[in-house]
Amino acid sequence: MVDLRSDTVTQPTAAMRRAMAEAEVGDDVFGEDPTVRRLEEAVADLLGKEAALFVPSGVMGNQIALRLHTRPGDEVVVAERSHLYHYEGGAPAALWGVQLRPVGGPSGVLAPDDVEAVVRGDADWEPRTTLVCLENTVNKAGGVVVPPEAVAPLADVARRHGLALHLDGARLWNAAAALDLPAHVLAAPFDTVTVCLSKGLGAPVGSVLAGGAAHVREARRTRKLLGGGMRQVGVLAAAGLVALDGRGRLADDHARAGRLADAVAALSAFRLVNRPQSNIVLFDTLRHPAPDVVARLEAEGVRVVAFGPRTVRATLHRDVDDAALDRAVAVLRRLFS
Repeated sequence: MVDLRSDTVTQPTAAMRRAMAEAEVGDDVFGEDPTVRRLEEAVADLLGKEAALFVPSGVMGNQIALRLHTRPGDEVVVAERSHLYHYEGGAPAALWGVQLRPVGGPSGVLAPDDVEAVVRGDADWEPRTTLVCLENTVNKAGGVVVPPEAVAPLADVARRHGLALHLDGARLWNAAAALDLPAHVLAAPFDTVTVCLSKGLGAPVGSVLAGGAAHVREARRTRKLLGGGMRQVGVLAAAGLVALDGRGRLADDHARAGRLADAVAALSAFRLVNRPQSNIVLFDTLRHPAPDVVARLEAEGVRVVAFGPRTVRATLHRDVDDAALDRAVAVLRRLFS
């Protein structure tokens, strides 16, 4: 089976399993797990932030950040295609009593004018806009990479209005690899940043929320509130440390995504949504509903996901090598030529 559903389906490597088995651990709720501390310090350093906090998932990291920057009744500006808006279960409203204001177009990249046009709070009957959230890369737009020059003017608008900035960097490592830039350059404008270890980097579990020391101290309290206070969790952090060392191979996933896109573009049954900028390929189905395409491919040993009624997503990752990609392309050609 060639599993292209997501970069979350990877299996822990032998090196990760050894590191997990040998990890030095302690009670992390007491701040006594040395492996967790090493992971948090490493991520904070990579992102150029004062401190960081290991959390079970990217959703928890994002939701903790929302609580840090908002209060009930506030409004958060997000891109219409953002993960926060589509894939976090309505958590901003359910947990914190804040509403999301989705703006922008199909690229998933917020423009300064998008934010300028919707900032509110002067009138008593308006919600207060307090936070702007960006995503990099933009999953629902097909792994679109957001460069620093697109963020800088947006950050200027946010600061002028006194708004905080949070980055959902679930695939920030992919963006850094695609742009050949250090991650701290992409993280610099943001008050808080969430990065994932279990997507492109292939760890079995975990994300990290980074920011200023005061924000991270408060984030620990919120993590506990959400049930995310973990004990001898160094066994997971150890895998995360190994995963961080594998950032250099993300360019291989991007190259394979380009190869898959070329194969899809050559088939008249499909239309590429856009050229992949990282490890995600989105394509529209012109003859069959997306669930039918997914089912036909699965029956032939290739797994993808429906990303809309007529859109399919395929995601390249560490466990799909050149040979596996060749098998997937052969199946596509046989079924849909």
